Amino acid sequence: MNTGKAIRDGLLEAARNDPSVFFMAEGVSDPTAVYGTLAGIGDEIGADRMVEAPVSENALCGVAIGAAMAGKRPVLSFHRVEFAMLALDQILNNAAKAHYVSNGQHSVPMLLRLVVGRGWGQGPKHSQSLDSVFAAFPGLKVIAPVFPSDAKSMVQDAIQDDNPVICLENRWCHYIQESEESHFAVRGIDGPAVRREGSDATVVASSYMVVEALRAAEQLAREGISVEVVDLRVYRPFEAALIEGSVAKTGKLLSVTDGPALFGIGAEIVAHVAETCFSALQMPPRRLALPDHPVPSTRALLRGVYPDSVRIVEELGRMIGYGGDVVTRCRQRIEEERAGIPIDVPDAYFRGPF
Repeated sequence: MNTGKAIRDGLLEAARNDPSVFFMAEGVSDPTAVYGTLAGIGDEIGADRMVEAPVSENALCGVAIGAAMAGKRPVLSFHRVEFAMLALDQILNNAAKAHYVSNGQHSVPMLLRLVVGRGWGQGPKHSQSLDSVFAAFPGLKVIAPVFPSDAKSMVQDAIQDDNPVICLENRWCHYIQESEESHFAVRGIDGPAVRREGSDATVVASSYMVVEALRAAEQLAREGISVEVVDLRVYRPFEAALIEGSVAKTGKLLSVTDGPALFGIGAEIVAHVAETCFSALQMPPRRLALPDHPVPSTRALLRGVYPDSVRIVEELGRMIGYGGDVVTRCRQRIEEERAGIPIDVPDAYFRGPF
């Protein structure tokens, strides 16, 4: 089972259980079916609930909002998160605020799926996360499933929620695999989860960065260093109790995101911990994120742009205080594991190209 298949199963099950659910996308009937996540759903629920949409994102969001206010539960999918930039007025001013400005008379139960892409030369206009853009607005819920054991229940809860929900799906997570026995954890939209327990430092990561954080923690464990990895999972509503508890235990915090460092999700995590857990901190919290620069298209310039497991090991070394020999050994093992895998491919499991 992989995350993309789990999302597809969650969408299908929600549609089977509720006839008001329907799907809209540019390419909903395309053979690729939004990276396979809508594959075969029309055969199960009827083609009339699969709406092929024109290339007009602002209009599509308006139609989805109107349908939601009229009693439907639309699921609108964009192949790239950047396409939603053309519909920000609909999303941020209409969907997010309809319940408030109508004094609770209207709600907008819609799921907007936005795919985050990176690698394969996608460059500055197709490699952005934009999580902090949507998380900044009250009235929206923002989720980022990583693992199959979460994805199914998260999208189901998002569809059943009476609020508009933004689901940020990193394409590099679609192919993450777990055994059939591990799915499905019924967690839904309920905040962070500890993916690996530890005692020497807390790493709070989001989206695909959870995978890199776990890879770093695994290598450090071989050196006797214990790192706790927290998967943020939900950007809004921001539930910080689990993070606070982890920092209280370890005394050190590193946030790792694939969005911007300045004004980003990682900055919010660091600020919150500094405000609420200051006495527990043994040192200033740190963050790893993208540099203040557009993402280049060429592979030759990608190294050092995105945080990865090696950079996480290096940063934790500065925080925990282990020597450069530990970093060197971890780097060598990580490079051996990734031998032959290009820098813009996450792992051997990936079935890209993008």
